[in-house]
Amino acid sequence: MVRPAVRVSYCPYLLVLLLVVLAGLPHEGMTAPPDSSHLVVAIGDVHGDYNDFVAILQRTGLINEQRHWTGGKVTLVQVGDLIDRGPKPREVLDLMMSLEDSAAKAGGRVVALLGNHEVMNLMGDLRYVTPENYASFADSESEKRRTTAYQRYAAWRKDHPQVLAELEQPVLPVTEAEWMERHPAGFIEHSDAFSPKGNYGKWLRQLSAVIKIGGVIFLHGGIHPNLVSLKLEQINARIRSEIKEFDDAKQDLTADDLILPFFTLQEMMAAVRAELIVELKSHAPSSPLRQANLKRFLELGTWLSVKEDGPLWFRGYDRWSEEEGAPQVESILAAYQATNIVTGHTVQKTGHIRSRFGGKVMLIDTGMLATYYPGGKASALEITDEDEFTAVYLDQQVVLLEGKSSQR
Repeated sequence: MVRPAVRVSYCPYLLVLLLVVLAGLPHEGMTAPPDSSHLVVAIGDVHGDYNDFVAILQRTGLINEQRHWTGGKVTLVQVGDLIDRGPKPREVLDLMMSLEDSAAKAGGRVVALLGNHEVMNLMGDLRYVTPENYASFADSESEKRRTTAYQRYAAWRKDHPQVLAELEQPVLPVTEAEWMERHPAGFIEHSDAFSPKGNYGKWLRQLSAVIKIGGVIFLHGGIHPNLVSLKLEQINARIRSEIKEFDDAKQDLTADDLILPFFTLQEMMAAVRAELIVELKSHAPSSPLRQANLKRFLELGTWLSVKEDGPLWFRGYDRWSEEEGAPQVESILAAYQATNIVTGHTVQKTGHIRSRFGGKVMLIDTGMLATYYPGGKASALEITDEDEFTAVYLDQQVVLLEGKSSQR
């Protein structure tokens, strides 16, 4: 937003007063601070792109140059995937956590929702965590922790020859060099930070997967038509319950020395699968309850929080044709007495927010991390109490759905 130049040629006290006033006004490229308590700003996948995340928050008037909340009573909704791939996941998480507190003090609201990448990190699925991400968790004691962790791992391998013999593939590293390569500096600290007792782990575990504000449903992937028998809070409860079940199972497996606390999800699954084979071959198998728990852990891929058509992974709204999707979207909206759905997760190749099915669905993942998604850009979706939907980019804004007053 460009403001006319102001010329001052008198009283220095007035000049000081004027500078104080102007300091609170938006600078060029930043929209005026929203003042409507009904305004909602939704932002899609960030993936560790801290700089562009800050830029779009400033563009929409939600924070100032000091990264402090200036959004007043606005509601900010971020639909998940704050982390992985990009260079500054910790900075993104820290900013969201601080804005959650400062917005509430100003009468606003910050809603962070779980994405599939948040749950992946909570469960140890670290396929998209980069060495640079791990390095951001490293400190002066990291090498000492790595050495200690490897020594524990070497001892574990020595104590589990039968399990290692039954591995279907060499999931677990064999040599020290291989282990060190897979566990760079910061790996152990990252694992701790996303654990139930870790700073980020505690915060993420209390987040919801889906929320309805006014008539609009926000979530990461989407609601499959087969899920409409569940209320939104039941979906949230199921996902929280599954994360808790995973945490409890990991704790039990660690206490039983079947896994180590820093095992990745793939390593945990391999160890449990091999243990079941060992027990089936044994003349003294474990209790039926333990075997049932091990088998339940191996079924993790079918859990609502993890499966492909679950609310954190579903991509139907992007892939459906208009003819195929329109009636299904209508049935989903009717089931929840909603008017619109806003999701991220699937990058829009044009780098622009995509309106589908007569404006009933807004796909807002525009590939903010442009170094990973060529042509991607930072964006936000503004929704007024008049139901006007506007796509906001760093260099322009576009009305996608006109509000009620424009339709009269």
